[in-house]
Amino acid sequence: MLRWIFALLLIPFFDAVILAIVVSQTDWFGWIGMVLLVVLTGLIGMLLVRAEGRRTLRKMQRTLAQGEPPTNELLDGGLLIASGAFLLTPGLVTDLIGFLLVLPLTRIPIRAALKRFVIVPYADKKTDGLISGTVWTYGFPEGEGVGQAGSSASANTGSSDANTYDLGDDAYSVDDGDSYTIDFGDDASSSEDDRDPRAR
Repeated sequence: MLRWIFALLLIPFFDAVILAIVVSQTDWFGWIGMVLLVVLTGLIGMLLVRAEGRRTLRKMQRTLAQGEPPTNELLDGGLLIASGAFLLTPGLVTDLIGFLLVLPLTRIPIRAALKRFVIVPYADKKTDGLISGTVWTYGFPEGEGVGQAGSSASANTGSSDANTYDLGDDAYSVDDGDSYTIDFGDDASSSEDDRDPRAR
C-alpha cells in the first residue's frame, strides 16, 4: 500500500520536472502557453468524463434490467472517477493518465487487468477461493487428514484391516470389503444378536 502512495506522490514531481524542461527548452512555448494547454486538456477531459459517465450509467441500467450484476460498469465508474481526479490535477503526466482512464480504447484493457490481478485475488483471499471457484468442496485440501486417519486407525484398532475414525461416543469402521459396522458405545444393554454388525 505504501508503494502505491509513494508512486502517486511521484506524479506531481514528474509533472513539475516535465513542465520545467518544456518551458526552458522551447522559446515559442512559454509559461502562458503551458497554462493554457493544461487548462484546455482539463476541460476536454472533463467533457469526456461526463459523456462516458452517462454511457456507463445507461449500460448499468441495461445490465440490471437483464438481471445480471453490473461488475464491469461499476469498475468503469471507479476508473472514470479516478480519471476525473487526474484530469483536474494540473500537469501533463496527470492529464495523460486521465485520458488513458477515460477513453474506452484504453480503459477496457486497464479494467481487465485490474479485475484479474487486483480484484479477484483480493476477493479470493477474503473468501477462501469462493470467487474464482477454487474452494474445496470435498476431500482433504493439500493431502491433510489422509495419513493422519490411517495412523489413528492403526493406533486405535491395532491392525491395518480397518480404518476407524473417532466420532466421540460412536465408532465407524470400514473394512477392506464392501461392508461397514457402526458401534454405539452407549447401547451396552442390547445383545450382539439384535444388531447386524456387517450391514450392507
